Amino acid sequence: MLSERPHSEPVDLLLRAYSVEMAIGLEPTEVQERLARFGPNLIEAGDAVSPFAIFRHQLASPVVYLLTAAAFLAFLFGQHVEAMAVVAVLLINTAIGYWAEYKATRSMEALRTLGHRSVRVLREGHQRMVPAEQLVPGDVVVVEAGDVVSADLRILEGSGLAANESTLTGESAPVDKSALPVPPETRLAERSSMFFRGTAVTSGSGTGLVVGTGRRTAIGDITQLVKQARPARSPLEKRLSKVAAQLVWLTMLLALAVTVAGIARDADPFLMVTTGIALAVAAIPEGLPIVATLALAQGMWRMARQNALLRQLSAVETFGSVSVILTDKTGTLTENRMVLESVCLPAMDLAPKNFTTESLAGEEAGLLRDLLTVAALCNCSELDPGNGEGGVGDPLEIALLEAAASAGLSREQLVDEQPQVRLSAFSAETRMMATVHRHGETFTYAVKGGPEAVLAHCTAVRFRHDDRPLDDTMRGEWHELVEELGSEGMRVLAIAQKLAPSADEEPYTNLTLLGLVGLRDPARGDVADAIAACHSAGIDVAIVTGDHAVTAVSIGRQVGLPVDESEPVEGRNLARLDFDRDRLRATKVFARVDPGEKLALVKAFQDSGDVVAMTGDGVNDAPALRQADIGVAMGKRGTDVAREAADMVLLDDAFTSIVAAIREGRIIFENIRRFATYLLACNLSEVLVVGLAVLISLPLPILPLQILFLNLVTDVLPAFALATAKGDASIMTRAPRPSSEPLLGLAQWRRIALHGLVLTGAVFGAMGIASNAMGLDGAPLVTVTFLTLALSQLWHVFNLSSPRSGIVRNEVTRSPWIWAALAVCGVLLCLAVYVPSLRLVLGLARPDGQMWSVAIAASLAPLLVIQLPRLLSAITGRKQA
Repeated sequence: MLSERPHSEPVDLLLRAYSVEMAIGLEPTEVQERLARFGPNLIEAGDAVSPFAIFRHQLASPVVYLLTAAAFLAFLFGQHVEAMAVVAVLLINTAIGYWAEYKATRSMEALRTLGHRSVRVLREGHQRMVPAEQLVPGDVVVVEAGDVVSADLRILEGSGLAANESTLTGESAPVDKSALPVPPETRLAERSSMFFRGTAVTSGSGTGLVVGTGRRTAIGDITQLVKQARPARSPLEKRLSKVAAQLVWLTMLLALAVTVAGIARDADPFLMVTTGIALAVAAIPEGLPIVATLALAQGMWRMARQNALLRQLSAVETFGSVSVILTDKTGTLTENRMVLESVCLPAMDLAPKNFTTESLAGEEAGLLRDLLTVAALCNCSELDPGNGEGGVGDPLEIALLEAAASAGLSREQLVDEQPQVRLSAFSAETRMMATVHRHGETFTYAVKGGPEAVLAHCTAVRFRHDDRPLDDTMRGEWHELVEELGSEGMRVLAIAQKLAPSADEEPYTNLTLLGLVGLRDPARGDVADAIAACHSAGIDVAIVTGDHAVTAVSIGRQVGLPVDESEPVEGRNLARLDFDRDRLRATKVFARVDPGEKLALVKAFQDSGDVVAMTGDGVNDAPALRQADIGVAMGKRGTDVAREAADMVLLDDAFTSIVAAIREGRIIFENIRRFATYLLACNLSEVLVVGLAVLISLPLPILPLQILFLNLVTDVLPAFALATAKGDASIMTRAPRPSSEPLLGLAQWRRIALHGLVLTGAVFGAMGIASNAMGLDGAPLVTVTFLTLALSQLWHVFNLSSPRSGIVRNEVTRSPWIWAALAVCGVLLCLAVYVPSLRLVLGLARPDGQMWSVAIAASLAPLLVIQLPRLLSAITGRKQA
């Protein structure tokens, strides 16, 4: 029964195919049969994310897998306290991540609108209101201005029909509709014989045949594309996976090497296996997932306070890797409303001027007032009575009413003075509209429409003092003006009128031209600065829209995109392009792009190595939002489908929030890199301390449970303090990080190795002094080495400042969180050695003044050694200066 190309088939053939009469509609039994056959007119909403799914996502981390394996081995070999400590780490990390993502997910789901609509349907020869979900193919639906279409309709008949299809196609201006069939290959945005589900009727009235319901609609097709889109793992997840893989191999090799070496020296095999487990515990940075989760959660909450709602923690850092932003035009770069921007009056010597009532003085103001009066009279829309802005009806007509209101002209007052006695609705055939008004003993015919149509019916032009004949030369000049305005992406209308003694004359003859108006969907005021900030940060921005190329290029110029340096590419030509990175990066406007082509475009950028952020608000943007590394939907203007497909929703619809998110992401990455370097250097020192002691047959300087205490207490707090850095002013002037750049590169691993060796040397130095000079052994000796390692790791936080910053004053020393973390850790260390029960569990002794002196002196040595080159460089630089 369903037609594959209803837009191209004549009305009579479609009615026969769907077994329905236009004047009667369906019978109840037929409705029930079709409802059972095709199902309700519903599209599956995005499934609500269950608490279990959120919990499972927290465990999907290689570092978590590594910790789980360590806990299992500890249990297996009887190290129950150590195993429970690792399990505690897992629980803390999971709880923090779960709570942050649970709040974000529930906030996102609260954005869904749950409105149910009723539709006027012709059944058994009578109009009835039925729930939209009960529509079936073959229903005859009555539509009029203001209706939201609830199914795909083939127009059967109508007068002055137009629809706003911006949520589906991205085109902000209303699209004229008629019952005339169009060619089968006509693209979705140009199917004038169809109304599509989710779009709005802006003018006219008529009837339509339901030809698609539920998933069989244009929007239904798009939701299937959304499901096909498979977003890749975030860059942070990929980088952490690499670090985890490196740690796995490092841990296994170290543990195996030490175990085999010990057994080869005739040591107790069980002791060597347990020592290997101790090494594994020492090598694994238990604090890394906790601190990373806390850092991401902090960024997530910070973004929420700036009206940017994120679904998942990892999305915060992903913003820092963005190299390309593909942005929708309508409602994202623009305000998604039409405004009167330019006017052309005969008194201006045929030159367009920006529309401002103040800039037009004298007789020009009088001509402008005449034009706005006719534009307000020839109008079927209404302004919002509250503030005079926005309203109900055709966006073009609302823009004309707003312009008239700014000049002190109210349509209600004008109609009171000149009552409307006749209406000739806009039609696709005439491309004009007329209203007739009684004005004393005469009648005023107010006309507006397409410039070509209106000019063809004009015989005169209104000048300052009189009406002059419109000859061929002047007509050509007006057509040139139309082309000039159109080339700037404006929607152009011609305004005309005539006076007649009767209201029954043909409305479109002997008209007098009053002028032209250019309307457009204006760019949002804050977008230009946001795009400039993106360019400063090395991020490319391109417009991807379903609208016309001319309109997109015009908006691109307004917001500062270098659109004149490249040719726009239309969606129908994308398949023939060679998707190399240079060609993609060079193109700044992709126009007339349908949802499938947007999806392919995002994939092409990703395949070329870019990290892609996609912004949009319409149903047509949803598949690309889902596929992009970061999908950004608008919260106010955005559709439910777009919001559910996105990773972030801008609650205030501000494009500038994207720039703030990118800055936040870059800061988060630098912070994660900084505290990961810190944690791994500390853990390496623990591995070397244990491993070297075993290899040279020394007593263990530090015990496994003491290592866990350091990893979970004295390491985590300074690391989290490092994660609170706010970044420097230059962070948005650097190029984006390559997507292949690891979290820890060669420079970071060198730093980790050097710092780890220096910290290890300090511990063995303290051990030598305590053993040989002080004669300590057993628990007192271990206490000295434990305190030395703990304190040296605390002082080590000062080695993590930027090499470009000062030695004494830098981002670390200026952070109050660092000093607070050191104070808390100092208290915890004192508790560990002075609280009897805790001291007993950790295997420590109560230290005296000599032991403290050795531990403090030895722990400061690594800080002095690592800072010495910077100190010498600073002294040398001052001498040279």
